[in-house]
Amino acid sequence: MIIDVHAHWGPWFFTMDVAGASLATMDRYGIGKAIVSATEAVIYDAPAGNRALARMLDGQDRLYGYVTVNPRRLGEAAGDLRELTGPWVGVKIHTDYTGSPVTSPRMRAALELAAEAGLPALVHTWGASVLDLAQVCLDIPELRVIAGHMGADGHRHAIEAANACDRLYLEPCWSHAPAGRIAEVVAAVPDRQLLFGTDSTLIDPSSAFGAVAAAGLTGVTAERVAWRNAAELFKI
Repeated sequence: MIIDVHAHWGPWFFTMDVAGASLATMDRYGIGKAIVSATEAVIYDAPAGNRALARMLDGQDRLYGYVTVNPRRLGEAAGDLRELTGPWVGVKIHTDYTGSPVTSPRMRAALELAAEAGLPALVHTWGASVLDLAQVCLDIPELRVIAGHMGADGHRHAIEAANACDRLYLEPCWSHAPAGRIAEVVAAVPDRQLLFGTDSTLIDPSSAFGAVAAAGLTGVTAERVAWRNAAELFKI
């Protein structure tokens, strides 16, 4: 079993054909379940994208949803968290597309909404911003956050962040795969705080699979990364 905690549904503004949350692609890589956000919600209109995703998720038993929250539209976000029903298991917040740094008051308010709803929040992190996310997590009781991309080129900051806050989880997908990046993180962070994500459909899952395979994970750690931590965090 593999659970992908960082996946998407819907077309991107790039010139490539990756519009669908393809179960065939999941099958190719042995991904049993995936948690997806709507591309429309992430980059354009959160309420419209969330509702389009709700219709797609209806009747699914392998796909779960992130309610995308735009920190600049908190009233709408609160409404979505109240009104949407179905297999919603988390909140998705993209800092760059919404122009909302982790340190901004609006981001803190958005994360407080996630904590109040009892949902983990997947937050886009890059560089040292993962350290800021750890501090916000420490400041908000009951908040659980996933550092999307585990800081990308800031994976050493991610190590520090995860060790500072045991409610912060690291998810490794990135469009680059520097040698030793994941192995270094795994060696320095409690394995209960590690997750697996691909950034599908934006990036083919083969990228994340290759990077994780190169880390040579075995035993309990491999199981935790592949699915167990995600199943516990999202109550799947």
